Amino acid sequence: MTRHARNCTAGAVYTYHEKKKDAAASGYGTQSERVGKDSIKNFDCCSLTLQPCRNPVVTKEGYLFDKEAILEYIISKKNAYNRLLKKYEKQLKKDEVERAELAVAEKEAKLIKFMNREKNISSTTPSTSAIEEKTINSVSNIANGKEKQLPSFWVPSQLPDAKISKIEKPDPTVYCPISGKPLKMKDLIEVKWTLVNDPDDKKSLIAKENRYMCPVTHDILSNAVPCAVIRTSGHVVTMECVEKIIKKDWLHPLTGEKLKEKDIILLQRGGTGYALTNQNLEGKNERPVLQA
Repeated sequence: MTRHARNCTAGAVYTYHEKKKDAAASGYGTQSERVGKDSIKNFDCCSLTLQPCRNPVVTKEGYLFDKEAILEYIISKKNAYNRLLKKYEKQLKKDEVERAELAVAEKEAKLIKFMNREKNISSTTPSTSAIEEKTINSVSNIANGKEKQLPSFWVPSQLPDAKISKIEKPDPTVYCPISGKPLKMKDLIEVKWTLVNDPDDKKSLIAKENRYMCPVTHDILSNAVPCAVIRTSGHVVTMECVEKIIKKDWLHPLTGEKLKEKDIILLQRGGTGYALTNQNLEGKNERPVLQA
């Protein structure tokens, strides 16, 4: 325990600085550390596989995916929806059968009650009707065919007071795994990268540090350079090119076609699985909590 002052150890105040210093020295509490460059996804990597894209596609929100990975994701979500829908339809049929059985049982109970009342009026002596009524109103687990419905006290879901959870109707919409917004195959836009022409660099494409460039300004693309995808052609250009060249007359600098503001999709850069993209890049490591 640290001292509160140079020559005083009896102070009544335990300052925040002392508490933080003691927690760091003891190995308890939460330790914060800024995320390094190696922990940030590169701008040309898939948001699912975190590997360089072979067939890159981008969503309307600017999130980059490998076409194979996003197709597998959409198919898995569709299959999960079909499984849940079958369970939901099975539950609806079961509820319908139960309601029909309850209606028949209620009708039979009313009929038996009426017949017993008629027998009691016609005869004052105790007869088999009283025995039948006792059997009907029995609370035994074995009476009235209940021997097949005995609860299992070893399974929590089979206890007498266990509530059967109802399955809600599944949502058929597939949502983007990153943005959480609805995702459709027709909304995915194919991306066209412009390779850096460097004859002196003999490395493979994955090993190269500078892989792609802007086809207009020839600036090297990286996490530090804001980029945009032109929706009509799929070309990736820098935001500087968009602001200084494209927005002047809204013409495609490579094809000459007319563009609109919605045709410019800002490409999301970097980011990790637990921090905002290029903001608040701080990881927290939760250590054991100090017990009193």
